[in-house]
Amino acid sequence: MLSAKSAEVVEATLPAVGAAIGDITPLFYDKLFAAHPELLRDLFNRGNQANGSQRQALAGSIAAFASALIAHPDVRPDAMLARIAHKHVSVGITADQYRIVHEHLFAAIVEVLGEAVTPEVAAAWDEVYWLMANALIAVEARLRAEAAAGQGSGPDDLWRPYTVVARHQETDDVTSYLVRPADGGPVPPSRPGQYVSVRTVLADGARQIRQYSLSGNPDGGLRFTVKRAAAAAGDGPAGEVSTHLHDHLHTGDVIDVAPPLGDITLADGDGPVLLASAGIGNTPMTAMLAHLADGGSPRTVVSVHGDRDQLSHAFRADLGQLTAKLPNATAHVFYERPLGDWPQERTGLVDLATVPVPPGTTAYLCGPLPFLRSVRSQLLSAGVPAAAIHYEVFGPDLWLGQDA
Repeated sequence: MLSAKSAEVVEATLPAVGAAIGDITPLFYDKLFAAHPELLRDLFNRGNQANGSQRQALAGSIAAFASALIAHPDVRPDAMLARIAHKHVSVGITADQYRIVHEHLFAAIVEVLGEAVTPEVAAAWDEVYWLMANALIAVEARLRAEAAAGQGSGPDDLWRPYTVVARHQETDDVTSYLVRPADGGPVPPSRPGQYVSVRTVLADGARQIRQYSLSGNPDGGLRFTVKRAAAAAGDGPAGEVSTHLHDHLHTGDVIDVAPPLGDITLADGDGPVLLASAGIGNTPMTAMLAHLADGGSPRTVVSVHGDRDQLSHAFRADLGQLTAKLPNATAHVFYERPLGDWPQERTGLVDLATVPVPPGTTAYLCGPLPFLRSVRSQLLSAGVPAAAIHYEVFGPDLWLGQDA
C-alpha cells in the first residue's frame, strides 16, 4: 500500500488539499474538456457537470481514498473501489483514460496550490493516485471480462442493441421498459439489485449514458425503470436523458444497453431481510422482492417504503402482490401527504420504531442521501450491525455512501 514516507506527506498535506479541492476540481474539468471535448459529449453526465455534483464526486472519492490509506495503511478500501469500478465499467471508462485524468488533475493541483506542491508532495499524491487508479483498472478488467462472457461478446465493447418489447407507465413520471437483445442472442445474467447502462443519441448528436436499476427480468428480457427528472429551482435543467426516453423511446425502438452491473445485490441465505426504499429507490428493492417471491423464499422479509403519496408510489401494486406470495413477508408504507383515508399506511417519513426488525436482519437500502442516513441510523439503533446494512447511492455521490 502507501509507502511510509508518502503516508507522512499525505497526512500532513491532506487538510490543505481538502480545503482547496473545491478550486482544483472545476479547473481540472475545464482542462480535461478543453483537451478532450468528446468526453463531455459522449461519456460524462452533462447534467451532473452542470450542477457540480460530478465535481464533488471526484473530489470526495480521492479524499476518501487518501483518508482510508492514512487511517488503515495495510487495508485497501475494497468496498469503495468496487462500487466505483462497477460504475466505470457501466459507462465504458478504459484504462488509458486514467493517464488523461492524471495529466489534467495534477496540472490543476499545481496551478491552485502553487509552490506548496514541492517535488516531495507531488510524488506522495502521485503515489495515492496510482494506487487508486491501478486498483480500479484491475477490478474493472475483471468485471468487463465477466460481463462479456455473460453475453457472448468481447470485453472491449459491451454495448449491444436491444429492442423495446414493452413499455409500462408506472406513474405520471415513472416508466418501465422491457427490452430484449435485437440480435436474438442470450440475455446476460443479472442479480437482484443491479442496474444497466442505457446509451441514447440526443437531438444535438451527443451520446449520453445513464444507469437505471433493473426492476425485474421477466419473459427472457431485462426490465429497467426510468423516472423523469424534473427541473429543480436553482439546480439546472430537467434530466435530458430521462426526458428523452419518456418522450421518444417506444415499443419497437432499438437502444444501446450495457450488461447488468452493480455490487449492491441480494445475497443468498436464510436469515431475515429488510428492504427499505424511498421514491424511485424502490426499483432495485422490487427486483429483490420479485426474486424472493419467484423462489417462494421462506425467509422473513420486511419491506419498508416511503413516498410522497399513493399516486407517486411506483410499483405500489407489485409490492402488495409480491408480499402476498411470500409466507413470511410484511410491507410497511409511509406517505408524507397521503390522499384520502388509507389506514393501512402511515403518515410521515419512514420510522422504523413502528416496524418490527427481527434479530439477525440483513438490510438493503436505496433512496436519497437524507433517507439513507436516517434509516441507517435507525437500524444501528435497533441493533443491526453496520456490516449487515448495504445501500445504493443514486447519482455520482459514490463516496458519500461510505458515511451514509
